[in-house]
Amino acid sequence: MTPESARLRVKTWLCASVVIVSNVVGNFCLKRGMPETLGTPAEYIVALLRPWAAAGVLLLILWTLSHMALLSWADLSYVLPVTAIGYVLVAFLGKWLLHEQITTSRWTGIALIVAGVAVVSVGTEPQTHSRNTVTGTDR
Repeated sequence: MTPESARLRVKTWLCASVVIVSNVVGNFCLKRGMPETLGTPAEYIVALLRPWAAAGVLLLILWTLSHMALLSWADLSYVLPVTAIGYVLVAFLGKWLLHEQITTSRWTGIALIVAGVAVVSVGTEPQTHSRNTVTGTDR
């Protein structure tokens, strides 16, 4: 492994971690900050001013930006399966911190996601590159 490919691999894993954590925690905060019901558009605006909801929105902005950065150098076919572990983490947070009920069929789906993430992350190297494969120009 060349120093450049090792650097890209570390960068990919670090950025993927930021994508996963910001998505999971951002969605958790947003859910925690939402009132039981929202009726009018003004109530949605007021809900955004609640601390938990505001933190969720900020984390989801971080998620969007870090996801864009990750996709700029890593293959989509690698990024989406690896970051899908976030769905699993969201389910655990929902179960343990929000006391949500998760059915057996959902746990089965979660197990399938974990298996798929394991296959993608162990079976292949991250497809990272410093060259734009669409236009052929250096990044």
